[in-house]
Amino acid sequence: MATGPLRFVTFEGGEGAGKSTQIRLLADRLRAAGHAVEVTREPGGTKGAEEIRTLLVEGGAGRWQAETEALLHFAARAEHLAHVIRPALMAGKWVLCDRFADSTLAYQGYGQGLDLDWLWTLRRHIVGPTEPGLTLVMDMPVEKGLARAETEQRYERMGVDFHRRLGAGFRQLAAAEPDRCRIIDAARSREEIAAEIAGLIEARFGVSL
Repeated sequence: MATGPLRFVTFEGGEGAGKSTQIRLLADRLRAAGHAVEVTREPGGTKGAEEIRTLLVEGGAGRWQAETEALLHFAARAEHLAHVIRPALMAGKWVLCDRFADSTLAYQGYGQGLDLDWLWTLRRHIVGPTEPGLTLVMDMPVEKGLARAETEQRYERMGVDFHRRLGAGFRQLAAAEPDRCRIIDAARSREEIAAEIAGLIEARFGVSL
């Protein structure tokens, strides 16, 4: 495994911010430069974690208590780390992940009001040293993101105020860890965003794309 920051890049942000598109574009660019890439997502990434994802994204907005949601997310994350993320990193691959632990802090902490210290305790226990080498926070106005969202799942039905708290939470998380996190203006064209991300990857990891 390469020295320096883990080649583990997470994409965070509210609904409809274009994370999946930018992950695909970055994966294509890395592969064209000769790198092996694992593209994955949370909740999900393994059979068991995908089953937990179904529990989380389907049904009514009030289906779960916030504490239950957080524990389900971390249960899925433990499986994901053990069976996908850590083995890929050990094999020398880049890992690009659509959401990771910051989403749990933002959604269940800032969005739903859970105690942030408790969530950080869970994060430290489950994630340990496998923190992302770079986190890209895709930021755009809430109304625009919700209008662009491709699905109609539980979290998208939680109301505009929830999503405003969510966006503010992501920005606070990024501000607290400026070395790891970068806020990306996701309201621009996908080409502009992709070019900025490529530049950040080159600067952070010392690669040429």
